[in-house]
Amino acid sequence: MQLRCIECGAVLDPRSTATRCECGGLLEVELEPKPVSRELFDERLGVIAHPLRSGVWRFRELMPDFPDDVIVSKPEGNTNLYHDQRLNDLVGTEVWFKHEGENPTGSFKDRGMTAGISHARWTEATMVACASTGNTSASVAAYAAAAGVPSVVFIPQGKISVAKLGQTIAYGTRIIQVRGDFDAAMRLVQDATARYGIYLLNSLNPFRLEGQKSIVLEALQQLRWEMPDWIVIPGGNLGNTAALGKALREALAAGLIDSMPRVAVSQAAGSAPFHRAFGERFESYAPVEAETIASAIRIGDPVNYHKARRVIMETEGTVVAVTDDEIMQAKAAVDRVGIGCE
Repeated sequence: MQLRCIECGAVLDPRSTATRCECGGLLEVELEPKPVSRELFDERLGVIAHPLRSGVWRFRELMPDFPDDVIVSKPEGNTNLYHDQRLNDLVGTEVWFKHEGENPTGSFKDRGMTAGISHARWTEATMVACASTGNTSASVAAYAAAAGVPSVVFIPQGKISVAKLGQTIAYGTRIIQVRGDFDAAMRLVQDATARYGIYLLNSLNPFRLEGQKSIVLEALQQLRWEMPDWIVIPGGNLGNTAALGKALREALAAGLIDSMPRVAVSQAAGSAPFHRAFGERFESYAPVEAETIASAIRIGDPVNYHKARRVIMETEGTVVAVTDDEIMQAKAAVDRVGIGCE
């Protein structure tokens, strides 16, 4: 296992807590190839022993190679895949919904956090931090508390989910409110973690994305390893898009799948820099001032842009932008069949 810069190819030790290369490029975890099979992962379904009962660590051979005693798991994952004929009729094709709200703190961030906080323990980090509009702060606070590591979260003033803020406070983290939006909080937390040697747990952290790969791996397992035509995902900081692409590349290399589906990223129209760049064939990119009712993706300068761009290009995918009205109409449709949508 090692870290490699996606821009210049420089290699770093896996115990490094850097989130960027000296050249400024993003880092990615490179794993040593191990024998894997669909049967191996299927045999682990229903295992109750730590850490394989987790929907992340069930795919151990495709995850960072940490000792069992440093892995912090609640456990996360094992979320359901739903479908309903009423939604099929609405969309015009067969559609399945992966319900990541069934994770311990209510979001997919728990999948990334089990890998990130376990790496923090492995490197003997003394404090962890993040910037967040809600989901990440709750997850960081919960997993840091479970690990016994102090945590601090930077939140944008007046732009955080009240329910998630309540969770964050309950888990005992220190909270710093920032004048400005998420992007301002993100800049401040990067500066603070670099200056004071604090471990950063936002999706710039390459180990966070390793845990988030399991969303796709678990969904494929639930589909009995039959490949969908498309995987559609919301886009904010684009960490899940980057993780999704890495999961597909590694699954293809391991022989778990025979081809890659196309990937579609959906952004809120008021926070759609990735969509704008896609419309210009990725020949240019510029941040935007983000504004949308969908607070978790109210991000105008996504840190994982370069990784996500590669995923869209590799899969011949697409990027769309939808209005807040369209978001709320879709939410209502999913809610009214009993699935539930944040």
